[in-house]
Amino acid sequence: MKHFWRSTIFKQRSRGAGICRLPAVRSWVLPVALFVFSFLAQLANAQESTLLWGQNETPFLKAPAAEGEIPAVPSLKLYPTQGSENHSAAAVIICPGGGYGGLAIDHEGHQPAQWFNEQGVSAFVLHYRLGSQGYHYPTQLADVQRAIRFVRANAEEYGLDPDRIAVMGFSAGGHLASMAATLYDREVYESQDEVDEVSARPNLAILCYPVISMDSEVTHGGSRKNLLGPEKVDDEALAASVSSEKNVTAETPPTFLFQTNADTSVPAENAVRFYLALRENGVQTELHSYQDGPHGVGLYRGDPVLGTWSGLLANWLRANSFFSPPQPQIPLQGVVTLDGEPVSWGVLTFYPENNRLPITSIRVRRGKFAAPEEVGPVVGKATLTFEGSIWEATGNLKDESVTLDSLSPQNPAPFKLELKAGMEPLKLDFLSE
Repeated sequence: MKHFWRSTIFKQRSRGAGICRLPAVRSWVLPVALFVFSFLAQLANAQESTLLWGQNETPFLKAPAAEGEIPAVPSLKLYPTQGSENHSAAAVIICPGGGYGGLAIDHEGHQPAQWFNEQGVSAFVLHYRLGSQGYHYPTQLADVQRAIRFVRANAEEYGLDPDRIAVMGFSAGGHLASMAATLYDREVYESQDEVDEVSARPNLAILCYPVISMDSEVTHGGSRKNLLGPEKVDDEALAASVSSEKNVTAETPPTFLFQTNADTSVPAENAVRFYLALRENGVQTELHSYQDGPHGVGLYRGDPVLGTWSGLLANWLRANSFFSPPQPQIPLQGVVTLDGEPVSWGVLTFYPENNRLPITSIRVRRGKFAAPEEVGPVVGKATLTFEGSIWEATGNLKDESVTLDSLSPQNPAPFKLELKAGMEPLKLDFLSE
């Protein structure tokens, strides 16, 4: 599909002067016109951006639910990787936190976008409308649905795979991302164009210390008030309808959750409730809860412990075929010996030659291993490593667990093999000395 909104992209000239293409002025109300001009001028002198609605008409009036107290135009800041050597064709829409009252666009927007660019992923930071501006539910859900649709509809323009689009959110932005993952088919605005005809369902969800529930026992009070609005903040039925743990189904996309136990602003019960709901519905999920760390840390890469969470995320994204389209897998079985003895306990790990494809580990027990197709290694060339022990079989104190990437010290070259359908059982004989 062609890019519908090329005329609304605002690029920065190399010397810093911005180019801004304004839509034709018809009969705008003066305050709205002044606001739009100011808004677009800011976009022109900053990160390349695009509007979500109203490309050819007044953006403020075109966006659904435009009755806020302060004119606000939802937009995306663009961090494309197309043309770069590491371009993976995957994309992520990032929702910064801020309690639905502000946007933490640096450490929960710009910095994560740059991190994703390092992984070869195009990032789109969502500037959604806020309760502090007079915009309340369902405005925010409309904005994130439109953002996902916009990226998917313009996948060809940005060189993206429409089946590898993730949504990410921090804190209240995590609640917004969780709504995107669970309420992607809830109709909260009328279709306006071809963009609104494509799916708003993300393929993966990444939720970082997220607000999940609007239950007063665990929610973040400011987020609830800003999202629902002062007139409906006590509406328990409405609060329950946007409590994301209540909206999980088997169709909710696989989800990564990151949290700290020490977080007192948004307690870990939010992430845990969502995790348990995902498990109950058979949705693939992974939860990492660190002991220490305050709320709102962002990447926090300077912390040697908490800063490891982004590496765990990268592993999870690779395992879920985000960096590369899914590839065929094969069933595999065989026997393993170490120094002539059956391996009591160990693991074989297959590293695909293409480092964007999932890594596969298969457990070895009593000298044998087996993996069905759904958890087997991907087809193609791979390097094999082994870690294991024969102590249980020998009882010899010298038989410690060893890690090997070759069959023997006499032939130290990494052990490589071609994985293909219909393979015979493998017979692997490792020597530690």
